[in-house]
Amino acid sequence: MSPALRRILHWAGSGFAIIGIAFVAIRLNEYWGNQDLLDITPTAWMTIAGLAVLYGSANILLALAWRQLLGQFTVCVTRLWSIKVYGISQLAKYVPGNIFHLAGRQAIGMSAGISGGVLAKSTLWELGLVAVAGILHVWLFLPILAPGLSSLASITLFLGTVWVVGYFLRWFFGLRVSVSFGLQMLFLAVSGGIFVILLETIVRSGVHHPQTWLVIGGSYVVAWLVGLVTPGAPAGVGVRELVLLFLLEGLVTDADLIMAVLLGRMVTVVGDLLFFSASFFISVKKVLLEENHG
Repeated sequence: MSPALRRILHWAGSGFAIIGIAFVAIRLNEYWGNQDLLDITPTAWMTIAGLAVLYGSANILLALAWRQLLGQFTVCVTRLWSIKVYGISQLAKYVPGNIFHLAGRQAIGMSAGISGGVLAKSTLWELGLVAVAGILHVWLFLPILAPGLSSLASITLFLGTVWVVGYFLRWFFGLRVSVSFGLQMLFLAVSGGIFVILLETIVRSGVHHPQTWLVIGGSYVVAWLVGLVTPGAPAGVGVRELVLLFLLEGLVTDADLIMAVLLGRMVTVVGDLLFFSASFFISVKKVLLEENHG
C-alpha cells in the first residue's frame, strides 16, 4: 500500500471519529436539558460519574476481544495499538447509520498495513460473537416470561450455556475465538451490572430484591443487543430504551425506569467519550507482534 493511500485511510478513520464527537456533544446537550436531573442528589451524581469511568474502562475488554480475533487470522497486534484504534473509532457509532465506527476502524487498520480482508473478517466474527453473547442473556429474564421458573434455574441455564458455547468455540475454532467470546461476555456483564447499580442509586420506590437484579441486568443486555443490530440506529439510541421499557414494565415503576434509562444513556456516552480521550493519548511505538507473542 502506498504511503499516500495510508495517509488517506488514516485521515478517513480520524474523520469518522471527529464526526462522532460532534454527535456525542449533541446527545449530551439533549440529556442535560432534562429538568428531572435536578432532583438527583450529589451522592448519586458521584456514583453516576464512577459508573461512567467504569463503563469507559470496560471498553478495553472489547478492544482486547477484537485483538484476539485479529490474532485468529495470524495478525498479532500489540495491546496498546488495538486499544487505541478501537477507542478512537468507537465514537463514530453515534453517527446515524450505525456502521461508521466499523468503517473508521477498517480505515485505520489498513493505514497500519493490515489486510482489509482480515479486518473485515475480524469485524464479522466480532459482531457474530457479541450477538451470541447477548442472546444468552435471555436466560436471565426468563422468569418474567415463565413465572414458574426460579432464579436459580435461570442462572444455571445461563452459566451452563455460556460454558457450552465457550467450549464449542475452543474446540472447533481455537483458543483465541473462545477468549474473545469470554471477554465480550465479561463486558456485557459489567454493562448489565452498571445499569442495575444505576437503577438502585436513583430508585424512588424502594430498593429491588437482589433476585431481580439478574433479571434487570439480563434485560439491559438484550436491549443493548437489539440496539446494536438495528440498522440506522446510532449506538442503538432510542431502540435500546424502547426495548428496556417493554421488558421491565411492571417490574420497575415507570418514573424510576425512565430516569434510569436516561442516565444509563448518559453513562455510556460519557464513558465512550472518556475511552476515546484516553485512547487518543496512548503512544504506540509498535503495531505488529510476532505470531507467537499473541
